[in-house]
Amino acid sequence: MLTLTVTARRDAPRRERHRPLTEGDRERGTITLMLLIMFVALLALAGIVIDGGAKLDQAENANAIAQEAARAGAGMVNQSKALATGSFTVDQAQALTAALGYLAHLGYRCCAVADGPDAIRVTVTVTAPTRVLSIIGIDTMRSTGSATASLATGVTGPGT
Repeated sequence: MLTLTVTARRDAPRRERHRPLTEGDRERGTITLMLLIMFVALLALAGIVIDGGAKLDQAENANAIAQEAARAGAGMVNQSKALATGSFTVDQAQALTAALGYLAHLGYRCCAVADGPDAIRVTVTVTAPTRVLSIIGIDTMRSTGSATASLATGVTGPGT
């Protein structure tokens, strides 16, 4: 009698059969990458639009604050000279104190300097947080405004 016994070896590596890649398989996952890139681009664009608009508004505000402080300082007339001679000039010490006091009352720090005998120049820096660009590490924006105000006398203005 003839007996045939077949045993399978379990330690032999199994070969998995792979089907050949088709054109559709090679592009699998590319839509996800494209959407990721588009999302980042749209987020950057939104940051530029939103925070860029805020930056323009902030720059306009800084100029307005500087103009107000310069006007507050330029109105400080040297009273002793005005009473003695009849000519109106800016008291530079009072003008600088008035401009800096106005800004300190509003909570801004600045630079105020005399700009000639009858004028004062004020420079203000305004800092504000960003709304969207903070995602990529830009946390604040700075805007600087500057204005010069001079004392004008008479009904028609200086030089008349």
